[in-house]
Amino acid sequence: MIDFSKNTVFKLAPCNPQDIAPTVQPIIIHGEQVMACFKAVRDFVVFTDKRLIAVNVQGVTGKKKDFTSLPYSKIQAFSIETAGTFDLDAELDLWFSGLGKVRLEFKGSADIRQLGHLIASHVL
Repeated sequence: MIDFSKNTVFKLAPCNPQDIAPTVQPIIIHGEQVMACFKAVRDFVVFTDKRLIAVNVQGVTGKKKDFTSLPYSKIQAFSIETAGTFDLDAELDLWFSGLGKVRLEFKGSADIRQLGHLIASHVL
């Protein structure tokens, strides 16, 4: 499992869903839809209509991968911080029941408000 106790787990930028689809397709359930994808250097995060999937690519070859599934139904609270003039990164903080706080950091090109809306539509 990914160590979410670190201050920032990922620094993410938007990516094309087709680039990561083959990797996450085996764990997507029938009827689940990918809503947004964000990638770091090797790791990535997928927001579906049911959960957040964090993928930690491990090892030199990258063949070993850790998939962490975080269902929206377990979110107790969330916070978004938009990018500013000097601080170009945006942040999404999620508090999960039984896990605690998960922070995802996004490069300025990510639409953090859209992610906030996505989370709110499934949590509230």
